[in-house]
This record gives sequence, C-alpha cells and structure tokens, in this order.
Amino acid sequence: MLSLSAIGVLLALCGGAFSHTYHLGACPVVEPMPGFEMNKLLGVWYVIQKTSTASHCLTYNYTKTDEPGKYEIEQVSQHFILGLTPLKHDYRYTGTLRVIDPAVPARMKVNFPLSVAGSASYTVVMTDYTSHAVIFTCQKLAFAHRRSATILSRTKDLDRIYVDKMRSKLAANGIDPYDLSIISQTECPAQNGSEGVNINIEPDTFSSHNIGQAVRKTGSAIADGVEYVVEAGKTVYHKVADSKEDLTETPNGRSHSLKDEVEWLP
Repeated sequence: MLSLSAIGVLLALCGGAFSHTYHLGACPVVEPMPGFEMNKLLGVWYVIQKTSTASHCLTYNYTKTDEPGKYEIEQVSQHFILGLTPLKHDYRYTGTLRVIDPAVPARMKVNFPLSVAGSASYTVVMTDYTSHAVIFTCQKLAFAHRRSATILSRTKDLDRIYVDKMRSKLAANGIDPYDLSIISQTECPAQNGSEGVNINIEPDTFSSHNIGQAVRKTGSAIADGVEYVVEAGKTVYHKVADSKEDLTETPNGRSHSLKDEVEWLP
C-alpha cells in the first residue's frame, strides 16, 4: 500500500496533465508582445491563474543559459491532500525556452522532459516586467491542439485591475479567460526546507526509468508507479494524436480523459 507521501507524488505528477485544454484544428494566432526583452522577465514569478489546474503554491523561475537565445524555466509547486497539512515535498520541473526568431523575441518554443508530443509554442502576450505578465502556450497534435494560458505576478497578490486587463487581452486573442483556474499562494510552506524530499525533473531526465529513479527514494512502489504513468501517457498521447474526435466535449467536463498522462505545460 502506498504511503501518504507516495500518493502525493503521484497526485503531483498526474495533476499536471490537466493544465491545458484540447481543441480541434490548428493553434490560434496570438499576438506576441512588441518590443519584448527577455532579460527583464528573468527571475521568480508567482502563478496567479492558469488554465484548468488544481495546483497550489506554483512559481516559475526564468534564468539565462550560456547559449544565446536559450533560457531555462523551472516550475516549483507544492501540493495539498484533501485540505490537510501540505506534504513536505518540493516538485521541481525544469524545461528549456528558445527564441526562434530574434526579431520576435516574445514568441519562443518550450520543451519539457515529460512532454511526449515534443515542443510547444510559448508566447509572451504582455508584461510590465515588474508586476504582471501573461503567457500563452500551444502544442499541435495531429488533428487538434492543446493550449494553456498563465497569469503571473511578481508578488503573491495581484491587483484586480491587472488581472482583468490580462484576461481581457486573452479574450481579444480568442482565448477564453473562464478556462483559467485561480491558484492559491497563501499558507505556502517554505521551499528548500530541511524536511522532506525534493523531486527534480530536469531537461536530461527523459526516460521513464530515469523519472522513476528521480523519486526512487520515496519508495520502490511509487517509483514503479511513476514509470507506469509515464509509459501510459505515451500510449494515450499517440491515441489522441491519431484521433479525429472532438476533444473539447467530455462527460466529466475535462477536455479529454487523460488521467494517466504525465505531460506538463508551463
């Protein structure tokens, strides 16, 4: 039987699968921010709202790499179980961002280790660099696409005037702001605490075996479960990619029944 910590790890891994919605056709054309400067976006941001997610205490940290036009984005989240005391674990998930066209630096490509579908577009729609930002990501499938929008803040609280402004910007680009979930940033435990386990999924952690090894210290059962979930996710993705069905309509209100899929988008 899995321990509470093991269940928490699986919930964290599986919960990320629903940070986007599925739609037929090509990705929508979303206008990138003109005059964008990536160096000003670097640093830590709190995620205030995000498409269809149940995450808590979610932050992004953008950093430079030695390669021009290449950056890293680290997602850090901590999870709660049934409203009880938060688990003593940090979940860190690191991907890479690349500027494809230097003339349009606000339009990038992002790649995360657990994304079996490959890279996704990553568009900075608007930001003032010091208080708020809104990001739109989209990944093309065979007959459909999946999308995610994220509202960021430099602080744990963001004035409603900025939130409304960014939601209106998304709506103007054809993105339904009502798909966004509010993410709690209150009572978040301190990161990098002395207790618990840090789960790190980094760009060189691509195989299900390596992912299982990343959490092996929480117990062999949970690590084996993670490996199973990753492999199941690959199977589900290929099934979806080859399907012509309307992925936006399901009985449970989700965009698709992907409870076993482990694929996170920022």
